[in-house]
Parts: sequence; structure tokens; C-alpha cells
Amino acid sequence: MDIFKKHIDIIKNSNYNFHDPHKFNEQFFNPKLNKEILITIDDAFESFYLEAWPYLKENKIPFILFVSTDPVGKRGYMTWDQIREVEDENFAMIGHHSHSHEYLIDETEKLFIKDIKKANNIFLQELGFVPKLFSYPFGEYSKFMRDYISKNFEFAFGQHSGVIDLNKDKFELPRFPINEKYGELKRFKSIISYYPLEYKKLLPLEKKLTKKTNPPKFKVEFFEEQKNLKNINCYSNEANKWERSKTNINNQVLTIEFRAPFKPRRGRINCSLNDNGKWRWFGIQFPIDDN
Repeated sequence: MDIFKKHIDIIKNSNYNFHDPHKFNEQFFNPKLNKEILITIDDAFESFYLEAWPYLKENKIPFILFVSTDPVGKRGYMTWDQIREVEDENFAMIGHHSHSHEYLIDETEKLFIKDIKKANNIFLQELGFVPKLFSYPFGEYSKFMRDYISKNFEFAFGQHSGVIDLNKDKFELPRFPINEKYGELKRFKSIISYYPLEYKKLLPLEKKLTKKTNPPKFKVEFFEEQKNLKNINCYSNEANKWERSKTNINNQVLTIEFRAPFKPRRGRINCSLNDNGKWRWFGIQFPIDDN
């Protein structure tokens, strides 16, 4: 909590506003508007309710609490009464985080849909509505999962790092993870100062990699307006080793020549660009299927 309060103070001292999740829509992704900070909390642990909730409530700091319905009421997790208490406040919003919070990307398409529908029924029973914002468990999703979620929710969040902008896929929105391992103050000050590294297209569309598609044929097409691409730096963790990626830029298109396949459980690529003093960033996560 001491570190979390310092994070909040840094945001306030940087003159950024906290974004109201009830107003979360594409018009707020416009880079011409002032940057805002959206706080999201996954899993609805009891520790959130006991430690962070009183502070957030007292200061009326907006946030989204993404809830998986199966663990609710179990040891270490919030109860439905506590979740309803949070939902009653107009600065807080409840989001959908599946039913089981298992590695759904490893399940069949049929079981994935069954899990989401089961959560929907429980949300309806306990809250009277199905949340319209979704967070993929572990930030992992296949193209099938992304497409299904796109037909049933308004927006969806992963766990790949980056800044939301008008051109990001509404159902593959980035978030910077902040926890005990990644909550260091120097890093936090840096990431809230980043700007989006906008792109027109990113391939492959299928983020779940198999033995046949690992490493992927990775390609990012940038807008003509994006200058200084010669300054871009990418790092990737193929073979479970973070190193600077071997990149090629040609006609506003970035490709990477990977050293080796990514290892389970996740492959990651992070790219940053010093654009005339503005640091721009995007990240991608690839769940690895070893079959």
C-alpha cells in the first residue's frame, strides 16, 4: 500500500487525470486529448478489499475491478456482498474476467464459450447485469477467443504493455502490469510518461503460437506520419532470453528476424521509439502452445 499510494501521488503530481471507466469509449483514445490514467485491478482478491478499497473509496479514485465468478467467496477472495459494495460507488466499475480464471487458451472453443456463459449467468444473478468490459485471464487469447469476445463485449484488455490510442484493436487493448515485481517507482514514472506508438497493422493476427508458427512472421506497418523510425528499439524473449531484437525497417514496415522460437509459456516483444524527445511504446504477448 505504501508503494501504491506513492504511485497515486506521482499521477497527481504529473497533472494527469484518472479516467472514469463509465466514460470508457473510443472518443477518449484520441491522442489530441490530454492523457488520462485508467486503473484496473484483476481477480478481486480479499486483500484488495481490505487494503486498497478503503483508500480508493476515501479518495474517490476511479478504477475497474475485473472479477472471475468462480473464486468469489472462497478463501482469499472477495464476497458478492463486497463486490456489490464496490459496484454501488459511481467511480468504480465491475468488469468480466471469466468464470474459472483457468488457462482458457488451452481449452477447447466449446469449453471457452461455456465458461464465459456460466460467468454471464452468475453476474446476472448476483449483480443484475453482465459487465461489458472484459479482461483475458493471464492476458492470453487466441484469435477465436478475441473474435468471440468482440461479439459479446464492448472492449477487452490483455496484459501486453502499451498505451491505448485510436488505432489499437478494441479487443486487444494493452495495459502496463504493476505489481510487487514491476511496481518500482522509477519504472512507474517512466511508463506513465510514455506516448502510444501507433501502427496501421500488426501481424500475425493469431497470437497463439504453435510449433508450426513459432517463431511468428512478425510485421508492423506504421503510418506515413510516423517519423524517426530509425530510432526504434525492440527487445524480445525468444529462447527465454531477453535481448535486443534484430529489426528491419523498410517503407514504414518493421519486421524482426528472431534468434529462435519462443519458449512456453509466453513470448513477448516490446518496442520503444524516441520520437523527438517523446518516448513511444508498444508491446505484444504471444501465448505458446507446445503441440
